[in-house]
Amino acid sequence: MFLVVNNRGQYVHRIWRSLTYLGVEAKIVPNTIPIEELSGMRPEGVVLSGGPHSVYRERDSLGVCEDALEADFPVLGICLGHQVMALHFGGEVSEGKTAEYAKVDLTVIEEDDLFRGLPRRISVWESHKDEVVRPPEDFIVLAASDICKVEAMKHRKKPIYGVQFHPEVEHTPQGMDILKNFIGVCKCR
Repeated sequence: MFLVVNNRGQYVHRIWRSLTYLGVEAKIVPNTIPIEELSGMRPEGVVLSGGPHSVYRERDSLGVCEDALEADFPVLGICLGHQVMALHFGGEVSEGKTAEYAKVDLTVIEEDDLFRGLPRRISVWESHKDEVVRPPEDFIVLAASDICKVEAMKHRKKPIYGVQFHPEVEHTPQGMDILKNFIGVCKCR
């Protein structure tokens, strides 16, 4: 089972629906769930959803997100989940120079598992104010755009990934492929 941690973002149900369309059992859980309960569900993978909060201004409202990053299962952080991940591991997040609510072209720098089989340039949907401006030391940047230098990143040793954009929406044409690749990482463990 895949768990989607609900950070009260506008696309939480879309993430769940995308995962189920791809043939995996998925469940939405509140970010207030205790880590023991979340771990007890033995998830194959966890997705930290986006949300309206700032990792700096409302960090206490992010509940189980940081605890999940220390557990022993693959994690994909989307938008706010990506930013929580960066801060948790020592990276830097700040308000973006441009609040982006539109399609953005990004360049895949490192194919890795998440972008396997995808073109080097893809269009994605962004909906954010804050962004990762410096990845944590133990992470590599997988993709960048003209407006955000850390569009996607991966932990060097753990199956932990973050994306600034929203792969779960139709406006990200290769988004289902990205989610399918994440599912593949989880199934191979």
